[in-house]
Amino acid sequence: MSAVEWRTMKAGDTVTLIGIPANLHDDAELQTRAVFQQCLGRSFVIAAIETVEGVPFPLARIDVGHVLGKEPWEHTIWVEEEYLRPGLAANDRQ
Repeated sequence: MSAVEWRTMKAGDTVTLIGIPANLHDDAELQTRAVFQQCLGRSFVIAAIETVEGVPFPLARIDVGHVLGKEPWEHTIWVEEEYLRPGLAANDRQ
C-alpha cells in the first residue's frame, strides 16, 4: 500500500461513513459487512489515503476498533471516497 491523495478529503480529516459497498459480505474469517454496519452513520478520522494492490482507485484507511470495544488500531476498514461525507455525523455534534 502507498499513500496517495484524494481531491476532496485527506488523512487527518473527519468523515462520516454514509454507505456500505454492495459487494461486501461476511465470511467465516472476516465479518466485514457486519463491521461496516456497526460503523454506518458514525464519524472517524481518516488515518491515510492508500492504494491497495488489485484495487484501481485509492481507499481511505480508517481505524474502527473503538466501535467494537477495542483499541482503534485493532480493526481497520478501507473505504471508497463515495461512501464518506466530510465532517461529523449529526449524532456526534455537540
